[in-house]
Amino acid sequence: MTYVHNRPEDFAREALSGLVKAHPGTLRRVPGGVARAEGTRPGKVAVVVGGGSGHYPAFAGLVGEGVADAAVCGEVFASPSTRQVLDVCRAADAGAGIWLSFGNYAGDVLNFGAAASRLRAQGVDVAVRLVTDDVASAPADRAAERRGVAGDLVVFKVAGAAAESGADLAEVDRLAGLANERTRSFGVAFDGCTLPGADSPLFSLPEGTAGWGLGIHGEPGIGEEQVPPAADLAAELVGRVLADRPGDADGRAAVLLNGLGTVKYEELFVLWDRVHDLLLEQGVTLVAPLVGEYVTSLDMAGCSLTVAWLDDELEPLWLAPATTPAFRHGGWRAAPSSSAPEAATEPEPPLVLATTAEGAAAARTVVRALHRAQEVLHAAEDELGRLDAVAGDGDHGRGMARGVDAAVGAADEALAAGADAPSVLRRAADRWADRAGGTSGALWGVGLLALADGLAADVALTGTHVADGVRAARDEVCAVGGARVGDKTLVDALDPAVEALAAAHADGATAADAWRAAVRAAREGAARTQDITARRGRSRVLGDKSLGVADPGATSLALLLAEVGAALGVSTDDVEVAAR
Repeated sequence: MTYVHNRPEDFAREALSGLVKAHPGTLRRVPGGVARAEGTRPGKVAVVVGGGSGHYPAFAGLVGEGVADAAVCGEVFASPSTRQVLDVCRAADAGAGIWLSFGNYAGDVLNFGAAASRLRAQGVDVAVRLVTDDVASAPADRAAERRGVAGDLVVFKVAGAAAESGADLAEVDRLAGLANERTRSFGVAFDGCTLPGADSPLFSLPEGTAGWGLGIHGEPGIGEEQVPPAADLAAELVGRVLADRPGDADGRAAVLLNGLGTVKYEELFVLWDRVHDLLLEQGVTLVAPLVGEYVTSLDMAGCSLTVAWLDDELEPLWLAPATTPAFRHGGWRAAPSSSAPEAATEPEPPLVLATTAEGAAAARTVVRALHRAQEVLHAAEDELGRLDAVAGDGDHGRGMARGVDAAVGAADEALAAGADAPSVLRRAADRWADRAGGTSGALWGVGLLALADGLAADVALTGTHVADGVRAARDEVCAVGGARVGDKTLVDALDPAVEALAAAHADGATAADAWRAAVRAAREGAARTQDITARRGRSRVLGDKSLGVADPGATSLALLLAEVGAALGVSTDDVEVAAR
């Protein structure tokens, strides 16, 4: 969905105007598109590119030193008119001829071709080059019929660098043609794009479906299947592109992993992590690879992989510097040949081995409690996320599940190594904090570490040990986080649980009854947070919005205290919470 616009019919024009105003030292507005602010250098071949709007950085964002001298910009997803092409070419012409390039689409072919014919009739030397890199749109024996997609950038870059170096028109076109012949792309879409003012996308795919080989306007692809994990998606993209590898390719390649609009940078980096390794395994030598958005399609959910096979002529042109509003090139460096000193990492807490049967049993009890915590947190993940989304960022359930998974893994490893209960818990605390991240991760990390320090080493686990440990955890959480009862945090459940546990022990209650009292107090404390306005954490910004909703941190803590009790053999199923 395109949210920001005035009249939809003015979208392309106003976007272009805003782009020029954002880059006044690089761009100037000319009839039909944009050109370099200072004009084309006299005697230099004018590199003019273009097509429909909606694909930024293509095409206007690629005007600048080292790439294009001007760009012809049509309406969204529509070819520029012949007149637009003529006007932009006249604005860019510096007397050495015009190199004119665009993706292989019918409207562009007609309008750019007609403009080139008229310019030639007027005595202007013009070379026309169609980009044809999309392997999904035609087989290798009909490569001239292929669409132009993200490979546009490679061809434009090679032509721009050649023209910048002083090459004449014939040489610029020869080198650009070589780049086009050696460039292959393959894309995938997950959902369609929506034109400004439209209430539905140009095309759509069933939920959870990937469309292989779709074009940048939603042109038909070659098949659909369930969206794969990133590793499988990487293998599909690499396999499709490398299957069309030129016979004389020596392995050097410029590679682009391109986002089409909605698949953003972090997702692309996840994908590149595997694409990179697969390319290396297939003998590809990466030369200044690019990961980002280079040829988009408004808000299309999708991405594409481009591999341009370099040789001794193309490589320096690919590496040549370029500076445009959307493209900076020339500073890429390969990994150093010598390794940097290995970075020191925080050591894991030391393991103390259990030497008694009681100590080993206590360690097993801790691990059992963590496994029960894992089950309950995964079951409550969605609900905790829903509570957190009201006035927070909605990630509490996911963060807690991620943290407890890491804690269980560490605890299992420590138990297998023969560690005692405090050591098991310290390893679990360290991993929980490291993997969960955020506020809850930090607080559960320090709380569990304090609990571990409160447990006696290599002895049977008693109610007094647990009570002392829980009190130490409460004190550390409050000291580190600064929260107090009434701030609408996990402390609203933890503090009454600690006090109820201490009071029950002081009154001579059994360990089971004392723990039931603590669980009841925690549940009541968590329930009371519905009537509290948040005063700490992210929720404090929208504190009033959190009224009527229990704090997710307090809720999850109450859940986990009940599971600890179950691990200790204390059933809390019958614990009733007093009415608020």
